Amino acid sequence: MTGEISLTGKVLPVGGIKEKIIAAKRAGVNCVILPNENKKDVEDLQDFIKNDVEIHYAETYDDVFKIVFPDFKSE
Repeated sequence: MTGEISLTGKVLPVGGIKEKIIAAKRAGVNCVILPNENKKDVEDLQDFIKNDVEIHYAETYDDVFKIVFPDFKSE
């Protein structure tokens, strides 16, 4: 994941999305979580940059938790 989370759990937008995705690919990371407000930035990227990367979007920390721990069941 890239970005900042506020004290209330909101995932805040960030800059440099293109560079972050390229760096993730170079490091062998194939799954990234980005702020929902950066969706437009990803849509503007060339396909060869987005290829082979699973991109998730999050508005709140709860969204991030569900992506990272999909099988977690609260008791």
